[in-house]
Amino acid sequence: MRARRLISLFLVGSVALMGAMPAGALSSGDNRYIVRIKSGIAGLPVINLVCSLLGCTVRGSLDTDPSGGLLQPSSLFLVDSLLPIDLNAFLSPLLRLLGVASVERDRPVPLSEGPRVDQQSAAVLDYLWRRTPTSYYGTTVWEGYLEQPAAGIVRLPEMQCAFRATGAGVVAVIDTGIDPNHPALKPVLTSGYDFTRNTPGGDETADLEQQSAAVLDSDGPYEVNQQSAAVLDQQSAAVLDNPDYAAFGHGTMVAGVVHLVAPTANIMPLKAFSADGTGYTSDILRAIYYAVQKKATVINMSFSRPTPTQELKRALDHANSSGLIPVSSAGNEGIAALRYPAALANVVGVASTSNEDTRSSFSNYGKDLVWLAAPGEGIVTTYPGGTYAAAWGTSFSTPFVSGGAALFTGLKTTASYNEASWALAHAKPLSSNLGYGRLDLYRAVAALASSGSSTDSTEGCEAR
Repeated sequence: MRARRLISLFLVGSVALMGAMPAGALSSGDNRYIVRIKSGIAGLPVINLVCSLLGCTVRGSLDTDPSGGLLQPSSLFLVDSLLPIDLNAFLSPLLRLLGVASVERDRPVPLSEGPRVDQQSAAVLDYLWRRTPTSYYGTTVWEGYLEQPAAGIVRLPEMQCAFRATGAGVVAVIDTGIDPNHPALKPVLTSGYDFTRNTPGGDETADLEQQSAAVLDSDGPYEVNQQSAAVLDQQSAAVLDNPDYAAFGHGTMVAGVVHLVAPTANIMPLKAFSADGTGYTSDILRAIYYAVQKKATVINMSFSRPTPTQELKRALDHANSSGLIPVSSAGNEGIAALRYPAALANVVGVASTSNEDTRSSFSNYGKDLVWLAAPGEGIVTTYPGGTYAAAWGTSFSTPFVSGGAALFTGLKTTASYNEASWALAHAKPLSSNLGYGRLDLYRAVAALASSGSSTDSTEGCEAR
């Protein structure tokens, strides 16, 4: 009875405070909350009681398997508040009384926008016309994809010849989904999940309306203007001229870079972003916990936000302690500023470099953000519809590093985050603003393998 009287007092006080808030201060999107129940307390009864008393709606659990396998009782939930108030600000004493440990807003998280393509970078487009089918560790890919400049810069062919490292384990790609029928990716995809629709799969092409899908019925690069072809940068969204599809293809492109570096590793599509490039923290959290539950070994996160979130840190701490290696992009604003999750202590933050080994003008930088950098300009990679695209941005530097981490898993099944980050630090030094430098797969794998040297001969090697 005393608890109910306290609830009534808090509700009255909160409604009174609401009168001082400007009308429309909270949109329906702002009224989503991530609620954690205290350890040792049955979460579902508590959150149901909270919402029955406070007028919120329980949307579901964020830390259990959405396909039905409850591996552990849930302690993390997404709720919609029906009252236009900030639950955390006004009701935190009451929530603590009921067994709630923390509340945070479920903020939208955008994929990092890509830069516009300059004339110097556009030279890479020549590789998109090199479409001779080539066998690559059990898949068929375009010749230009394998022979693009970035592969040589990170010394991928040398590493494959010297160490025969081709990757193992599962790289979970938290993104817009992946085209499950792309010839280069289909053989290596493992079962994933679409958190935007709450369905198994993670198919990126599900975002296309029927009338839009025809744009993918092509056997060659897409024409975007008279000077260049297949420039599918994430800002102009040249393939689908519609803001609703501004990031369509992003996940498939990221997966293609992972496959380039670690062709025998599996890739798990975890769709937490819509085709317009937006997603919620809650879906990202669900994807991270799903990756842990499904025994992924690496998490690729080609997205960022300017402010930290305690629950994202907690989820990645959990992933880290479970043996996963989290990798995240530094962002594309060209500034020295912290971006998350890349700036977290247990995440490998990745910046972008040009083919001349200088920091890309669009890449964020800073010693507290970046662990190392990788090529991110004109990266030739897979695109929905069985074709290929050129991509710019830290989004595409990141999977070079995630693929590198999957190489470590192939060498040592239990490779930890500490071991992976140490090996990746064997990079080509560039600038203190770019951490340990630009990714060098040969040196990184040699460090973990404790054998080989940069002077070993690989002449005449055909690794694939």
